[in-house]
This record gives sequence, structure tokens and C-alpha cells, in this order.
Amino acid sequence: MSLRPRKRVLLVTPPYHSGVVESAGSWLPLGLLYVGGALQEAGHEVALYDAMTRFDTLDEVRATLKRERPDVVMVSCITATFPDGAEVCRVAKEEDPEAFTVLGNTHPTFMWKQVLDDHPWVDVVVRGEGEATAVDLLEAYSAGASLTGVAGLACRDDDGRPVATERRPFLADLDQAEPAWNLVPWKEYFYRPKKDSVLAVVSSSRGCTQACSFCSQRLFWREGWRALSAECFVSQIEALRDTHGVTVAMLADETPTMDRERWEAILDLLIEREVGVSLLLETRVDDIVRDTDILPRYREAGIEHIYVGVESVNQATLDLFKKDLQIEQSKQAIDLIRAAEMVSETSFVMGMPDETAASMNRTIELSQYYDPDMAFFLAITPWPYADLFDEVKEHIVTTDYRSYNLVEPVVKPRAMTIEEVQSKLFEGFRVFYTNKMHRLSTMPPWKQEFMKTLMKLFMEHSYLKDQMAGMGHPGGGSHQGD
Repeated sequence: MSLRPRKRVLLVTPPYHSGVVESAGSWLPLGLLYVGGALQEAGHEVALYDAMTRFDTLDEVRATLKRERPDVVMVSCITATFPDGAEVCRVAKEEDPEAFTVLGNTHPTFMWKQVLDDHPWVDVVVRGEGEATAVDLLEAYSAGASLTGVAGLACRDDDGRPVATERRPFLADLDQAEPAWNLVPWKEYFYRPKKDSVLAVVSSSRGCTQACSFCSQRLFWREGWRALSAECFVSQIEALRDTHGVTVAMLADETPTMDRERWEAILDLLIEREVGVSLLLETRVDDIVRDTDILPRYREAGIEHIYVGVESVNQATLDLFKKDLQIEQSKQAIDLIRAAEMVSETSFVMGMPDETAASMNRTIELSQYYDPDMAFFLAITPWPYADLFDEVKEHIVTTDYRSYNLVEPVVKPRAMTIEEVQSKLFEGFRVFYTNKMHRLSTMPPWKQEFMKTLMKLFMEHSYLKDQMAGMGHPGGGSHQGD
């Protein structure tokens, strides 16, 4: 490829906060780093500006754009962060009308027409997987060629109308995709439960073959699944450890354990090479049950924390969510994770149109029966492009996407007010963790210390701090001083 003049590209996360992800640490934007790696390889000058992690305001974003003067501003946003992502593009145009503004990730991928219709300061939307599209986009832009010939985009035609170009095939070999780790200010990324940690976000696979009606990932990845080889993935973890001092890595995959043979190969390599990096991951309940016989190897390989999606204690709701899961499996999976001495985390989603105070009380009660180490009580959030949206759209009370963060209820049940739903969500947290702290002495020492740390983090760094500030461990003392 004959590269046109190289561009100065600024990769940006929006200045958005809900108090959810911040509770456990700061998380680097892996998708942007993959795009950055591809653009660097193509010869462009790339920088990362993680306004979210820095807690910058829009004014500080403006000052950064004014100082850096990038040719191209690429912003990654999901539904909740989209309004602020679009604002970044607006400010970029105000500071430099010649700046080329690009939005990507899940929300722009599916809502591209609305994005381009309502936000004239957004030039282009990258639809789907971004690496190859971003490279071809800047090649066409640099050459002054029509963007309508670039696969994987949404842009405006010669008449100013939003149009989507043809879909771009996914990358055939994920082993060849290399994030731009050199762009990361590593001191800014850490995992709060571990003192002096350096946290990486990594991916061993892309996609999901499940059909969950509330989820964006299966749609984004077109219900397919691809994976790095075991060797490539483990070598990446080793390189992050040796080159950047990474001590904790969170797998961003939806289903890293889907292929048992490959997953066992990863575990074997992590153990044999004594990689020594603590791993956090999400996977499916049925994969944990399937892997009952090898869960001790999970722990030996460095896996310390596993999130499994329980979502509901009601089988009818699970069926509506198309979880392809039986409620009994969820309890079994959580018990298995605990027995293998790993931290178990799950979430309970509440606030569907048929929800009542009594049904939410039942969920709160059963959350103690399931007894994960960590539980989050979340408001059902229908992404405007997900299957579930049509099921609940008559009950949606706001179109302000900033509220679509799983914390603020946006669906009003027939028999409850929004305020009542919010109150019950917080009640779930209080009841669950009060019960946990009353049983602290029954836990093994390592689990006791983890729970004390967790409560301190909730009270100091999360959206729950006001609701949980009065909670203490047995004896009535506050964790603030622990």
C-alpha cells in the first residue's frame, strides 16, 4: 500500500463517569489500543488520551485538543458514554474545523444513522471491528478519495445523506493483531484490591455465540467467536509482565473458556511457565460447571476472580433474556468457584416491566442463597439496538443515554415508580453486604481480607459510597480506618 501523508491521530475516551468501574480500579481502553497498533504499523503518529481514567472535564478535553492539534480524533463510546463522546467531536471541530472526527464501538456501530443525522460535527462512524477499517479510512481520507468506497463505515454521501458502506470481514488471524502498548501510561492503571498493582486489560478471544436478548456483544460480533492461540495469548501476558511491570490482567473476553481444549492449553502454559500474573475474567455459568474437574488448575494458573452472569433468580426471566441457562446451574457454579478458592462475582438484574416490590425482595433474599462473594444489583438497561428494547420500550422513561449505565433505572415497572426501583436496588446492596460482614469470621483469612478491602473500596470509590457509608464489619467499626 502506498501510504499518503501520515496523520496525527488522537485516540480518546469520553469524560464520562457513573461510579461503577471506578470502584475497582482504572481500566485501559483495549479496543482503542488495538486500533492504535494498526495505525502505528501503517505509519501514523498516534497518541492516547484517556479522559475517563484521568477524570478530566470537557473543558480539560478542550484544552488537550487545543494543545495537541490532532489531524484526526477517534473516540470510542458505548451507549452511556455516547453523548459525551459526541461532545468530544463537537469540541474538536470548534478548536479546529479541519479536524477529522470519528466515532466507533457498539453504540455508533448500530445507531450510525441517528449519530450522523443529529451530530453534524461527527464526520465518520467505524462500524464493528476497527483495526483494518481505521487504516483504510485514513488512507482514503489522506488521498482525498470518497469514503463510501471504504468497507466498515458509515459516512455522508455527496448529498450529505448518511450511508453505510458494505460490512468488513473480521480479522482472519487475531494472533497478528497487536495493541499499541507503548501508548499506555502504565502508572495510571491499577487494580485497587491489590496494593501497588499494575493492571492490563487483555483479550484472548472476540465474540459470543449466545443469544442473550439484552446484550450488545453477540450483535457486535455477529454471533461469531474467534480466538488467539494459547501460545500467543500467554506470550502476550509474559511480555506485559516483563516489559511494563504488569501484575494483574483482566480478560475482556465475553467467553474466554468457550473452547475447552484451547482453554486447557492456556492454563497449562500459565502453570508451566510460572507466569505469576493475577487474572480476572468473566465466563458463562455452564462453562464453570463443565470445568468442575479442572477448576483447581484455574487457581494454579493465577486466576483469582471470576464473574458469572446469573442475571435473574426467576427462570421465566432467564428465558426471556434467552440465557439458555437453568437457575440451578448458577448456584452450582458459584459454589464451585468458592471451593476452588477464587473470588466469585455475579449480578442480579431487576426492574423489568412486570417487576414488583415483592419480586425484588425475593431476588434480594435469593442473592444470599446464591452467596457469591460479590453481588451487584443492576437496573435492566435496554440498549436501543438490542432485541430486548422492543419488549420494554413502552416503559422507558428517558432517552438520555447518559443514564443507560445499569445504575440509574430507565425502565418503569407497571407497579412501581422509578424511585422505588432505585431504592430497592440500593437495598439489595445493603442487605447482601451487611449479611456478608456479619459472617466475616466464618471465612478463610484471605477471604476476610478481601471482603474488608472490598467494603472500603465501595465506601470510598463507587456510586454506592453514600448508601454504604454507615456499614461496618462485626463489632460496629467502620472500614474507613482499616
